[in-house]
Amino acid sequence: MKQFHPALLPDERLDEINEHLSLIQKKDGLLFGTDAYLLAAFARAVPAGEMADLGSGSGVVSLLCLTKNKFQRAHAVELQADYGALIRRNAAMNGLSSRVCVYTQDVRTLDAKTIGGPCAAVLMNPPYLPRGAGIPHASVRMETARREENGTVADFCAAAARLLPSGGALYVVYRPDRLADLIAALREERLEPKRMVTVYPDAAAPPCLILVEARRDGAPSLRLAPPLCVFRSHIDRTYTDAMQRVYDACSMEFLFAAGKENRQ
Repeated sequence: MKQFHPALLPDERLDEINEHLSLIQKKDGLLFGTDAYLLAAFARAVPAGEMADLGSGSGVVSLLCLTKNKFQRAHAVELQADYGALIRRNAAMNGLSSRVCVYTQDVRTLDAKTIGGPCAAVLMNPPYLPRGAGIPHASVRMETARREENGTVADFCAAAARLLPSGGALYVVYRPDRLADLIAALREERLEPKRMVTVYPDAAAPPCLILVEARRDGAPSLRLAPPLCVFRSHIDRTYTDAMQRVYDACSMEFLFAAGKENRQ
């Protein structure tokens, strides 16, 4: 139950998003989008377990997972102090303060002792761009969120491995053009890729996102879901049946039931 709508700072905005959540966001920072929602939807529920959310930003992935009761508690780890404060405000506003623990910390120094022990799952949306790649963004917040200035994908995978017990799950959303970097980083940390979804804007477009589930100390065996197309076409920007189902249920489990139904 939402408790209150706090006063906003000049650089903030308040949005109503999926699952009836209210979310304060920094105007010059990374805003809630499809990748964050898909990451929350991709995670399989462990209702009595705890999750860690690395690079938590506004805390939206944690809030989505808790609202759907996928986990009992979330450990939100965020480097930027103002975002750490923002996560606490967002949790309070949505009545979830007792279920969210916030850590303002660099993932490169994070281990299981920090959060009181291993957790059932780690979710992460690591910076997509290598350091020095592309045109720098004017916003420091955006640079921190999108570029590997404070940790590479390998650093994030290493942090996840330190938080997970054998058999624990890691869920990652990332860019398709960096899939090789992600797989190499996962295997270096004994995080074996087990399931993957490739996301396309529409059937005629190249992929825009990948989602990978890895298991700590898992045996090699990667299961690929059918492609997930967001929109029906580049002209018809309504959701496909599959995408609408993801939003309705905050789940992708049906994608792995191959051959049972038409997913578009």
